[in-house]
Amino acid sequence: IITSSQDKYINEQSNKRQCIDTDYEIIAKAPKVEAIEAVVQKESNVKRKNFVIMLGYLGRNYFGMQINRGTKTIEESLLTALLKANFITNSQFEDVREIRFQRAARTDKGVSAVRQIVSLLLPINVNKEDVNEHLPQDIRVFDIKRVTKSFNSKTKCDARTYRYVLPTFTLAPEDLAFLQVDEDEEIDEEKRLEQLSMIAGKPYNEFRLSPEMLNKLHEILKLFEGTHNFHNFTSKVKPLDPRAKRYIIYFRCIETFIANNMEFAVLEVKGQSFMLHQIRKMVSLVIGICRNIVTSDIIKDAFSLEKIDIPLSPGLGLSLHFVHYEYYNKRFGEDGFHKTLDWKECNDEVEKFYKDHILQEIIDTEISNKVMLHWLASFLTSKRFAFRHVV
Repeated sequence: IITSSQDKYINEQSNKRQCIDTDYEIIAKAPKVEAIEAVVQKESNVKRKNFVIMLGYLGRNYFGMQINRGTKTIEESLLTALLKANFITNSQFEDVREIRFQRAARTDKGVSAVRQIVSLLLPINVNKEDVNEHLPQDIRVFDIKRVTKSFNSKTKCDARTYRYVLPTFTLAPEDLAFLQVDEDEEIDEEKRLEQLSMIAGKPYNEFRLSPEMLNKLHEILKLFEGTHNFHNFTSKVKPLDPRAKRYIIYFRCIETFIANNMEFAVLEVKGQSFMLHQIRKMVSLVIGICRNIVTSDIIKDAFSLEKIDIPLSPGLGLSLHFVHYEYYNKRFGEDGFHKTLDWKECNDEVEKFYKDHILQEIIDTEISNKVMLHWLASFLTSKRFAFRHVV
């Protein structure tokens, strides 16, 4: 039973949380506060083990995954549910380092996740039903598993897979006459919207990718694969910063589908790790090339030490799909004490959540709010892919 004083305590601590940014992964930290007698919990007899929680969430109503003072986040909701279910104490709610809390991947404001992983110390009687009872419907815990004592969801992760769902009209070749904008000229968004609303004499939503255009898309995506310097695809990382080196295992279009008479493409990218905004800027550059705003040579230039301005594509279509623990699964998954972290046993439930909540939200929002159409009209012009001299 959650008392009114405990609810008050949760709200007070929510406003006191702080965070530290370490290589684009946030480690939650909060200042120590005086204990509130009404909600002090005895911890001495609780036996804790290392667990992982696999959860999915619709990011629309949240300011990202990680705790951030004064904002509504996924972690804040998860920790609140764990506290209400009596799986963590007030002290641990204040400072999650006490339970070695760590997320596998960061997601930004509005970005969703299908299989996000967090590791932490929990009582051996923990169960997903009690946690879900205190979570909103747009966040679901799908499974909780015991892991080895030294397991850390971030450092033990081999790779991460993201998907970006976008309407295919964004990939239609551009009428270059529409892009002749002087350096100091303001973009007339209403005029651009009118121009973009028709493609080859038909409404933009009737556009369909031809086999030739799909082949071109695959060729462009492959240019990102391998180890490259992605300093132009994030912020506040200089060209010679070692963090800029990232390895992309694959980048491909895995399917196209039609919903409400609009065609969508699903881009999937798997890499060891990603920096802040990296994938959204990769998608932006792909769109720019497909629309003939820039040539594919710009990818090689973007990997060089030159500084290039790349616009940030909308976060709506992006979602974290898989967090991979291939080495861990081979080493410990079949040792008789631990289970593999592949989540096959709950795949149907996970996919249903993805289709009913995340994918449907992307489709509905795109069709009703014309997110990509407005983005194209406002931001995507040739001067947005300009070289910039950096002193």
